[in-house]
Amino acid sequence: MNKKPNLSILTIDYGAGGAERVISLLLKKLKNDFNVTLVIFYDIVHYDLPDGVDLVVLLPEKKNTKKLYIKIYDSFKLIFRYNKFIKENNIDISFALLAQPNIINGIMAIKYKHLKTIISERCYPSIVYKYNRFSMSMTKVLIPMFYNRNDALFSNSVHINADLKENFRVKIPMSVIYNPIEINEKTRVIPESIKFKSTLKIVNVATMEPRKNQKLILDALYQLPKGEYHLTYYGMGHLFNDLFKLREFYNLNKHVDFAGKVTNIQEYLIQNDCFVLSSETEGFPNVLLEALSVGLPSISTNCLSGPLELLNDNKPVNIEKGEFYKAKYGILINEGDSDGLKNALNYFRKHPEERQRYSQLGFERAKHYNLPEIYNQVKSLLNN
Repeated sequence: MNKKPNLSILTIDYGAGGAERVISLLLKKLKNDFNVTLVIFYDIVHYDLPDGVDLVVLLPEKKNTKKLYIKIYDSFKLIFRYNKFIKENNIDISFALLAQPNIINGIMAIKYKHLKTIISERCYPSIVYKYNRFSMSMTKVLIPMFYNRNDALFSNSVHINADLKENFRVKIPMSVIYNPIEINEKTRVIPESIKFKSTLKIVNVATMEPRKNQKLILDALYQLPKGEYHLTYYGMGHLFNDLFKLREFYNLNKHVDFAGKVTNIQEYLIQNDCFVLSSETEGFPNVLLEALSVGLPSISTNCLSGPLELLNDNKPVNIEKGEFYKAKYGILINEGDSDGLKNALNYFRKHPEERQRYSQLGFERAKHYNLPEIYNQVKSLLNN
């Protein structure tokens, strides 16, 4: 019997984010083919860990701070402790997700010539770092210096790979492996055919931060008749108070709820009639895929990257200002266009037959990302 390789998965934490959700799904399969240890920087755990998977926290004493010298000191501790972990546990493959873990993986590749190192980029770097000149300057140096030390990279969008190649000088083999999803026919939503609903129930799930732009949905609802729409936000973040105050300013208190963080999001998605992704940028919008997987008709900004790939097979579209585009598997609007979102919401409310059509199309689309198929791609990359 062949001995299973020792696999380490390195990431920042195991919280309620998109990358963490991907890890939680892959672990269900990885444990069968590898001796798996999940190694996280900080002791934040929101998802269950499958039986047979070990957990290591590198920096359990981490404290919240904005002081640069402490962050640098903690970074050196992370490198030292991960190096020690790899040596003591005879790790064969180190698989990292997100920028800082990817950089650390590159450092390990320099030190251990036997170690196979695979990294995964989950965001569109040129957009994510453009608001912070220091971060952009650092990534312009660190990404080519250490990403290129690894054996291979995969992202979840062709646009991310193009950005890494053109703007960050990444030269190692790159591929695209989309995020997995678990399909369950029992949790599928099928809108009632031709039945008009007086109130359209809208849902948004995201961390409340600038690039998610949840303000866009409030701006659209402000222009629509009160009582015809009800919005529920799932998630928290440092813009929560701003959104809370804007809800009051727009006199939408009775029509907008803030429901906080949840992990099993599919249970909450199916209670609604329409999902809205309002982001200005994404890596690959996992929650949009979650919505499709339960047959929830979806409206999304046509941001880089992910929505165009998910909803229109990555075929470019031209959307006039204030308008929307009926894509193959959902509706697309321009980034930041509240008029376009207003019109798209109004269209879904007045055309329940279109909601039913997109429910069926979206569910079929999600099957392309079913966990077994995506896992086989990840397994092949790790082994070969």
